[in-house]
Amino acid sequence: MADMPPMIDPFGRAINYLRVSVTDRCDFRCVYCMSEDMTFLPKKDLLTLEELDRLCSAFIAKGVRKLRFTGGEPLVRRDIMTLFRSISRHLDSGRLDELTVTTNGSQLARYAAELRDCGVKRINVSLDTLDPAAFKAITRWGDFAKVMDGIDKAQAAGLAVKINAVAIKGMTENEAVGLIEWAHGRGMDLTFIEVMPMGDVTGHRVDQYLPLSVLRAQLLDTYTLDDIPYNTGGPARYVRVRETGGRLGFITPMTHNFCESCNRVRVTCTGTLYMCLGQEDAADLRAPLRASEGNDLLNAAIDRAITRKPKGHDFVIDRRTKQPAVSRHMSVTGG
Repeated sequence: MADMPPMIDPFGRAINYLRVSVTDRCDFRCVYCMSEDMTFLPKKDLLTLEELDRLCSAFIAKGVRKLRFTGGEPLVRRDIMTLFRSISRHLDSGRLDELTVTTNGSQLARYAAELRDCGVKRINVSLDTLDPAAFKAITRWGDFAKVMDGIDKAQAAGLAVKINAVAIKGMTENEAVGLIEWAHGRGMDLTFIEVMPMGDVTGHRVDQYLPLSVLRAQLLDTYTLDDIPYNTGGPARYVRVRETGGRLGFITPMTHNFCESCNRVRVTCTGTLYMCLGQEDAADLRAPLRASEGNDLLNAAIDRAITRKPKGHDFVIDRRTKQPAVSRHMSVTGG
C-alpha cells in the first residue's frame, strides 16, 4: 500500500480521523436518533465488507491514523468481525494508530474478547441512564441487563470503556451525578453530548435539548471541575472531576462548536463521504470504488471532496418550524 500525500482541507486542517458507518441498522430505536418505525437501506445498496476494507485502506494510505466503526449499531452487521480482523493488519504494520468502535453495548458480551484480539484497545458505549425503566423508554427496544453484561465483559477483556451519554432535558439533570459516580467508580471516562438536530424523530428536539453549559454549571454545585489538555482526537473537551479523580468530557455541537480543530470525515455504509456531520454536501465514493480494481479514481474522488470540506457546521434547533437542521438520521452518517 503506497503512501499518498496527506489530506489537507482548505483551512489547513490535516484529516487523519475517519469514521465509517458499517450499517444504518440498529437493534435499538433511541428517541433522539430514530423513529420507532424506521425504513432501512436495502442490503444491496451497502458496500460489502471487502469494499469497506478497500475504502478504509485507501484513507489510511492518505494519512488516516485513527479509524472508528460506527452504525447504526456496527456489531449487528453480519460477519462484521471479518472487517475488524482484516483492518487490524494496518495496526500491525504501524500505518494505523487506533482502531475503535462506538456501540450501544447490546452485542459486547459476544464480541468483546474478539475485538481485543483484533487490536481494539478502547471502545465507546452509548448509555444515557442507569435506570432500567428510563433506559427502556429511551431505547424503546433495548435490554439494560444485556448492556451492563456487555460492559462487564468488555472490561474483563481488557478494553478501556468510555461511556457516551446524550444530555436529555428533564432527565440528565437528575442522572448526571449518578452516571459520573458509576462510570468513574469503574475506571471509565464519561462524556456528555448535546442532542443534535438530525433526522425526523418522534416528538421535538426543542423538548429534548439540554445545553451542556447549563449541565456543567449544575455539576459545579457538587464537583470541582479542572480543565485538562487530554484529547482522544475527537471533539470532546475534558475536565478532571477532582472529587472522583475521573475524566469527564463535553461534546457541544450546539452551544460551542468544535469545528476549528476538525480533523475528521465520515463515510456511510453506502460509500457516501460526508466532509461535515452538520452539512448536506457529500461525495459518492461507491461509484469510483466499483469502477476500477485500482484506486486512482477513488483517490481522485477523495481529493476533490476534501477540497470542499467546510469551515464548520450549521447546527441549530429550529424552534419555529421544529424541523431538523439535517434531514438524514444520525444512524445513516454514523455520528
